Amino acid sequence: MTASLPGKTAVQLPIDAIAIQSLLPHRYPFLLVDRVVEFEPRTRIRCLKNVTVNEPFFQGHFPGRPVMPGVLVVEALAQAGGLLTQLSKEGDAAGKVFYLVKVDNAKFSRMVVPGDQLELCVSLKRSIRNMAQFEAIARVDGQQVACAEILCAEAQE
Repeated sequence: MTASLPGKTAVQLPIDAIAIQSLLPHRYPFLLVDRVVEFEPRTRIRCLKNVTVNEPFFQGHFPGRPVMPGVLVVEALAQAGGLLTQLSKEGDAAGKVFYLVKVDNAKFSRMVVPGDQLELCVSLKRSIRNMAQFEAIARVDGQQVACAEILCAEAQE
């Protein structure tokens, strides 16, 4: 499957974790997206995060009853938004860092536990200058586990 911008090179899907590392500055243990499976330039993206019992945060959250922290689910959604931005700009955003600056209306419907595959669906709501606002939904097995409106901004040097 491919997606392309007018006059630009097509994006070949799926995009794996190695390629994602060329698009995002995050690294282990904070890279929270494993694969991009759908992409519409400047519109939406669908990514996957495989949640395993080996995640470092499970050691303390919570011993004997592991639960992925909600803030990390939101971070995974923000990283998916970063991938939407990077892929849509196709190189124009290379070397630029975008920061999460605001989270609105975050809701958590269900716990995310080891063995879950987190589906990260992010849509661009609006883009103004160096900022982008996203609507984001995380699902497991087709059921919503979290949602939020996320605002990201390009770092100003």
